[in-house]
Amino acid sequence: ASLWQLLTGSDLPLHVLVSLRRVAVGLGLALAIGVPLGLAIGSYRRLEAALSPAMQFLRMISPLSWMPIAVMVFGVGDDPVYFLLAFAAVWPIALNTAAGVQQLDARWLQLAQSMAATRWETLRHVILPGVLGHILTGVRLAIGILWIVLVPCEMLGVSAGMGYFILDTRDRLAYSELMAMVLLIGALGFALDAAARALYRYWRG
Repeated sequence: ASLWQLLTGSDLPLHVLVSLRRVAVGLGLALAIGVPLGLAIGSYRRLEAALSPAMQFLRMISPLSWMPIAVMVFGVGDDPVYFLLAFAAVWPIALNTAAGVQQLDARWLQLAQSMAATRWETLRHVILPGVLGHILTGVRLAIGILWIVLVPCEMLGVSAGMGYFILDTRDRLAYSELMAMVLLIGALGFALDAAARALYRYWRG
């Protein structure tokens, strides 16, 4: 079967869409946790000193090591996959955001203070625009990690997704479909990275 036949005549597009949805949810959770965490760590040196060792320790544990624990806590289905993907993606986002805050020009913060800006106004108009480039860099790194972790995570008792499709084609000895999926995973990963790069260039431009 050709790749085109697989894309149009099988349920492969459904598996791809399910996987992309999981990546979007995992990345969304990682942003929701990582950006505030990075802003806090970057703003308060004591907090950075307190949390940095624990973060570096957790960051070095492969997300796949948590697979049995995730299944025990969340059960079988999408929830453990979301947890593992968010856990994998949160570190580059948090660390890049914190680095961005620490590299902000202090004069901008002083200017905001001199204009009696509230904390929220300073965050919205000075800090977030100043660290957006770092956040986007973190997102690009996170997407690369997510894409690598996704396929093994989808071998965790789910009934759809690219990882599930790979196991299914292996069990059916459908090696042409298996190779097509491997190539498709590479192409989609490349496209996602290109989109993240384009977003970063658009912001810089």
